[in-house]
Amino acid sequence: MADFATFDLADAEEVVAPDGSAVRPLLRLPGVGSFAHFELAPNQVSHAVSHATVQEIWYVVAGEGRMWRRQGEREEIVHLREGTCLSIPLGTVFQFRATGAGLRAVAVTAPPWPLASEDEARVAEGPWEVEERA
Repeated sequence: MADFATFDLADAEEVVAPDGSAVRPLLRLPGVGSFAHFELAPNQVSHAVSHATVQEIWYVVAGEGRMWRRQGEREEIVHLREGTCLSIPLGTVFQFRATGAGLRAVAVTAPPWPLASEDEARVAEGPWEVEERA
């Protein structure tokens, strides 16, 4: 039987995700999934990436932006705003951007994000140019 777990966002260490967003990993269920909080600053654009082994479900908790997703020949850009929930199936190339209000979302990753992997997120080409931050 698994132990109960409780964690507060304020206690989570912020790291930079491979796509350039600020991420705060929260909890994990071994073999099942992991949960994290993502943030893009106002007008920031992520790097386009795809994942090698994980898929995600995102839920926007604040702000606005856009999400571009591509699987093979199929692609779309969706408006992100508080209350938007979307999936990023395995192998999907995606890129997101924040408007002037910034963007905050939480996401479930299944299986759990592989902590020791340096090649889980594979950089790809997306529709938006990324300004490198100093």
